[in-house]
Amino acid sequence: MRFSIRQASAADAPALAELAALTFPLACPPSSPKAEISAFVQAHLGPDTFAAYLADPLRVIFVAEDKAPLSSDRLLAYTMLVDTPPADADVAVLVSAPDAIEFSKCYAHPDTHGHGVGTSIMAASLDWIASQGRQQTWLGVNSENERAQKFYRKHGFAVVGTRSFQLGKQIEHDYVMVRSD
Repeated sequence: MRFSIRQASAADAPALAELAALTFPLACPPSSPKAEISAFVQAHLGPDTFAAYLADPLRVIFVAEDKAPLSSDRLLAYTMLVDTPPADADVAVLVSAPDAIEFSKCYAHPDTHGHGVGTSIMAASLDWIASQGRQQTWLGVNSENERAQKFYRKHGFAVVGTRSFQLGKQIEHDYVMVRSD
């Protein structure tokens, strides 16, 4: 699989929303109501939301772009890093570095699983965090998403606690994972 990693631009907002609509449901537990997932995607992962994320100087989005012949440079994966203190008081207690960066999103098209795309975009994101002089990053991952947890552990993240995540009317349970350098 041929791909490249780059920082996203405003022009990527529609493609990011399309990829998010495909990948976010895959990270949700099977018991999550499809209507709640769909409503969340529309409210938080649409083109306008991604345009706002891309315009926010406290957010950095990386994309993996397909470079195979005839691929139309489609997006294969994305990450979003957020440079603000944790808003959730439970998370703030678990994250020890005051300047830790949130690894807010890390999603890959299911066709790319096992082809190095996730590892490459993770490495680019972690390199960017290190280039900012940061010692710690954190993320939330659904407690039932064992595939993602394994991926994050492989990249140096460890579970340090839990948090709640509102998905419509349903409360999901996430592990908070931290990586320190």
